[in-house]
Amino acid sequence: MEIKRDVYLNRLIVRKHNGFIKIITGIRRSGKSYLLNTLFYNHLLSEGVDEKHIVKFAFDSADDLRKIGENYRDIDREDRKVDPDKFMDYISAQTTDSGTYYLLLDEVQKLDGFESVLNGYLRKSNFDIYVTGSNSKFLSSDIITEFAGRGDEVHILPLSFSEFFSVYNGTKDEAFDDYTVYGGLPAVALMQTEEQKSSYLATQMQNVYIRDIINRYKLHSNAEIGDLVNILASGISSLTSPAKLANTFKSAYPASTICATTIDKYIDHLTDAFIVSKAQRYDIKGKKYIGSPYKIYFEDIGLRNARLNFRQIEPTHIMENIIYNELRFRGFNVDVGVIEIRERNAEGKEIKKQVEIDFIANQGSRKYYVQSAYEISDSAKMEQETRPFDKAGDSFKKIVLVFGNMKPRRNEKGYVMMGIKEFLLDPNSLEA
Repeated sequence: MEIKRDVYLNRLIVRKHNGFIKIITGIRRSGKSYLLNTLFYNHLLSEGVDEKHIVKFAFDSADDLRKIGENYRDIDREDRKVDPDKFMDYISAQTTDSGTYYLLLDEVQKLDGFESVLNGYLRKSNFDIYVTGSNSKFLSSDIITEFAGRGDEVHILPLSFSEFFSVYNGTKDEAFDDYTVYGGLPAVALMQTEEQKSSYLATQMQNVYIRDIINRYKLHSNAEIGDLVNILASGISSLTSPAKLANTFKSAYPASTICATTIDKYIDHLTDAFIVSKAQRYDIKGKKYIGSPYKIYFEDIGLRNARLNFRQIEPTHIMENIIYNELRFRGFNVDVGVIEIRERNAEGKEIKKQVEIDFIANQGSRKYYVQSAYEISDSAKMEQETRPFDKAGDSFKKIVLVFGNMKPRRNEKGYVMMGIKEFLLDPNSLEA
């Protein structure tokens, strides 16, 4: 069954012939290779590109390595590299005229000296280059560094809810229930049983994602970073910091000697591997970022749940994580909004305090404030959720999302209210 990834496909299409190396990044198993070698390849054919002018090569494929006379028997060795001369000879044999050639290169980190090789092709006016890559020794985020100034990144997330629902056999309520538990990794979306899904997610989290970081950074043990992932998974959508996490470690793991500096480094590792994403706080009135504390969200909610053995399925926090990823899926930069206010306490003394807007979504001149409310049971809850909007003092669109089914509507203050599923399934819901 084909899962359409039209948002990402269009991001590749608009980048054609732009003079940069197009780099598809994302967490392992998110669909990078499928996007490049199936969806984008078929698009090129549909546009009338001769298949002889599309050169696909996967550096982890025995079939492709045989084409260039490479030894494919040790293909799974992390340290093996493909001889660049053999690869370049193969490309020369495939590109025999002055027409435009599309190079679709998968797992490019396995090509020795790939930076120099691809930079050479970049200088040829009739080459358009697209790459993916990541393994335990070379995360896909590293490729961006290698091609600084010459690369154009297309970051791919696991399936959004709309993509997930497009291949789901059931109602949108049933689909959302499954999505909040098992997430959106493409392979999981196509599995039939809960046992398959839970087993796959748990195995991938431990044996692929965590292992990649341990091998990449030559960590001596998986215990500390594994424990950190557990703590982060338990605290999604909550403000945190390395110092706070260090205190949590001391409480939860008395024998641990991990310090805030090491925790900060580990969070960077997890971010570089696209396992988690860090949402910074932004002072709306002061127009500046606040370095700490911040919030951590998981790239895939199913992996988060699997790490906790599916014990902590808190709908409020999971819904907030899903909204965060949806806004990023739509191409927005996403921050947590902070507004400092002054008010009098019970003794009449004026005090400073902060109120929070869950998300500020920015995309060029477009800006939206989004609040994840889950449930608004009465006017007091409504006042609590919209109070930060009242204090913002600007005219940017303000949206409150709730768990139940609700078509978009405006309240008496002009704030838009809608259900989470309506928001996720309508690509134009921010304009409602």
